[in-house]
Amino acid sequence: MENARPLPSYLVQRYHGWKATTYAENHAWYERLATEGQRPRAMVISCCDSRVHVTSIFGADQGEFFIHRNIANLVPPYLPDGDHHGTSAAIEYAVTALKVTHLIVLGHSQCGGVQGCIDMCNGKAPQLEAKESFVGRWMDILKPKYDLVSDIEDAVEQARQFERQAVVASLENLMSFPFVASAVEDDSLSLHGLWTDIGAGGLEYYDPASQKFKPV
Repeated sequence: MENARPLPSYLVQRYHGWKATTYAENHAWYERLATEGQRPRAMVISCCDSRVHVTSIFGADQGEFFIHRNIANLVPPYLPDGDHHGTSAAIEYAVTALKVTHLIVLGHSQCGGVQGCIDMCNGKAPQLEAKESFVGRWMDILKPKYDLVSDIEDAVEQARQFERQAVVASLENLMSFPFVASAVEDDSLSLHGLWTDIGAGGLEYYDPASQKFKPV
């Protein structure tokens, strides 16, 4: 592969700093993780957004969470068509192989993917409507929920509510996976929907009884 290049120097320096401090002070723990394998209790599906730091929010150590990140933390419907499905593969592995007991969908404020979906629904993003747009076709998963927020006039509030709907859509789609539904029904797996406000540091959970998000 001719296009591969060495790491930028700042990342090399950070690695050596980590190896000399964090790793050196906890090498027995890392060796245990390597030899005994991973046993995460929870899977977290979060956005690719670099501002969403899942392990920091929950103070998690290495090995605690099985984390999958994608655009707008979306879960597609169950579709066993023999094609490539990264998110579905991660869910299958977490539930059937790792036997996680909690599956968390974490949405967030100022989500660019969700805003892109809003723009598509309003005819303002022709580039995302193009068939070859991977982002646009991925955001099609969320499009059916737009009617629930289309009447909100304040653009900021509309986006925040649509971000929460992305979490709800993912929770609904998770239940279309037979192995997820089965695990939920026999009480070996619980689903959780969360939304975090990046600037305020707030965290909300989805309450199915009221169909609203409430502060944690």
